Amino acid sequence: MIKKRTIHWYFPCLVVIIKAFFLSYVFSFLSFALTESIPFYTYQVIHEYPHDQDAFTEGLVLEDGVLYEGTGLYGHSTLRKVELDTGKILQIHHLPSKYFGEGITIYQDKIIQLTWKSYLGFVYDKISFNLIKEFNYYPYEGWGITYDGRYLIMSDGTSVLHFFDPETFQEVKKLEVSANDFKISKINELEYIHGEIYANIWLTDYIARINPLTGLVVGWIDLKDILERKQTKTTEDVLNGIAYDEENGELLVTGKFWPKLFGIKIESKEGKSP
Repeated sequence: MIKKRTIHWYFPCLVVIIKAFFLSYVFSFLSFALTESIPFYTYQVIHEYPHDQDAFTEGLVLEDGVLYEGTGLYGHSTLRKVELDTGKILQIHHLPSKYFGEGITIYQDKIIQLTWKSYLGFVYDKISFNLIKEFNYYPYEGWGITYDGRYLIMSDGTSVLHFFDPETFQEVKKLEVSANDFKISKINELEYIHGEIYANIWLTDYIARINPLTGLVVGWIDLKDILERKQTKTTEDVLNGIAYDEENGELLVTGKFWPKLFGIKIESKEGKSP
């Protein structure tokens, strides 16, 4: 019989091995999709803003200079209104502990927030954060969500994006995302910017720029080294969170448990491949 202390020793090693195998698979898969046939971009940091390092960021959106953020983890999920320049939390709503909060977006005078495995979304009044209604999107997991001016667009961790009517919450259509004939899965946080869907790819440093009509990836943004890894808490502290500052033309990005939020300009990475 294996003693408990032996089990304690093997278990974390097993977790490390599984994670290493998974990451190896993810990056090997992406190596086929990330080629010079698709434009490749890097970044220039224009602004650094403080960010609550206790926030497990799942959704991010900027409107009228105010940042709205959705955070995850059971017992810690929130909806927040945040002062961009200082990182100060101006308003907060705590989700019941049985829900794992996910992506958020703004539709008219409402904020819409997803949950992970509960198949349930929440619609809040944008000013008061009072709950207006709930909606169901079974059988999908909730990951990221954005609004393109006509549809709510949701990711579920696969290579498929789901388009919903923002009034009835009925699914209208689906779109599979691909790059060089390879399906791109693990699509997470979303932001609709100037006719494209920007998407975090979970466990990577890449943002995909997706054509919402074809599902084709039309550009990759490489955010490697934007934050020194020694500033994070765990291996789960990955890039996640995209918003757009229309006034300054800056992309706002952060990650789970990150101490900073960055305002960046996107630059071409000509002559370089990943």
